Amino acid sequence: MNIKSLLNPETQIIGTDHIIQDFWQWGFSNQLTNSLRGVYAEFLIGTALGCLNQSRVEWDSFDLIYNDKKIEVKSAAFIQSWHRGIFSTISFNIGRKKVYDYGTNKYGPSAKRHADIYVFSLLKEKDVDLINPLDTKQWEFYVVLTKELDQHFPHKKTISLTSLKRITQPYTYENLKKAIDDLY
Repeated sequence: MNIKSLLNPETQIIGTDHIIQDFWQWGFSNQLTNSLRGVYAEFLIGTALGCLNQSRVEWDSFDLIYNDKKIEVKSAAFIQSWHRGIFSTISFNIGRKKVYDYGTNKYGPSAKRHADIYVFSLLKEKDVDLINPLDTKQWEFYVVLTKELDQHFPHKKTISLTSLKRITQPYTYENLKKAIDDLY
């Protein structure tokens, strides 16, 4: 089996009466879970920028490449899949990390922020009956150059939504590409 057959939704799962699309529906349909919402946010931003030309690399030091710029995507939501009536406090991880080298199977010597740009993605809907991660109008995006994070928050591991709003503004899905293009 080659890697391309894994990308075909009709590929048979050998020894079963199921296809890969059955697995995808079973395991990856709830974009309100924290881990899947993050991957979905990467996908949304990649579609806005038109830079989904290669498969996602899990545990890479950044999430997307757009016009030779490395982009780190962070995601948060007021309502989680386990929502019990209290909205989540919004914060995003901005901690420095050591890069993992897949060639040597070792971490690099120093921790830093490896991307050129951070895009903070907020699923902002607060009505549990209306929340729909598939509706781009329910998302807002905050774009920040990494050098700004390094300047304003050099040693912080997380950033709150309030702090984020002090250094940037929210963008819609429709104007996200322009916001990123305007940085350079």
